[in-house]
Amino acid sequence: MAGTRSKQTVRGMIQSMVVILAAVAVIYVFVPHGGTSEPVKAVDYRVEQLSAQRAAPYPVQAPVGLPKGWKATSVSYAQDSGNAWHLGFLDPEGQYVAVEQGTGPSDRFVTTVSKDASKTRETQRAGGASWQRWKGSKYNALVRRDHGSTTAVTGTAPYGQLARMAAALKAGKPESSGKAAGSGDTASAGRS
Repeated sequence: MAGTRSKQTVRGMIQSMVVILAAVAVIYVFVPHGGTSEPVKAVDYRVEQLSAQRAAPYPVQAPVGLPKGWKATSVSYAQDSGNAWHLGFLDPEGQYVAVEQGTGPSDRFVTTVSKDASKTRETQRAGGASWQRWKGSKYNALVRRDHGSTTAVTGTAPYGQLARMAAALKAGKPESSGKAAGSGDTASAGRS
């Protein structure tokens, strides 16, 4: 009789576990999981831009007059890493666009900041300058070499948005907002 009772107890525990697991599965299916992450916060890059302009051996570039909807998300300057200036943005469609400048070996620098993109034979006009197109599986890039440095506008955005950023780049005093909200002026570069 004790053997029967222990079999019933084990069977009861298993049945209870099945009921509990079924309830947990139902709750899991019907409770929403996504969208709980914090939105990306905008950064004010004016102080870092001014510091980089004083330290860099080239004219540090940042956008002026981008239309509303562009959000600066990251900024850095590393003098000991080839005078690397980085300014990251999300465009109005949520695609990533970064301005990268440095004095290190050009092709190696571009390959690194563009996540292994490769140089193409194509060029693109933006901001009155000719930019070399680089194409990659993760990021594309527009690249220009001048003033002893390499400038790459790279990211997940299409070439048109990269060109819009490239056309907006200027050296000099930061915009008053420093958040690239734009003054209403639009850069003269189309989408591709």
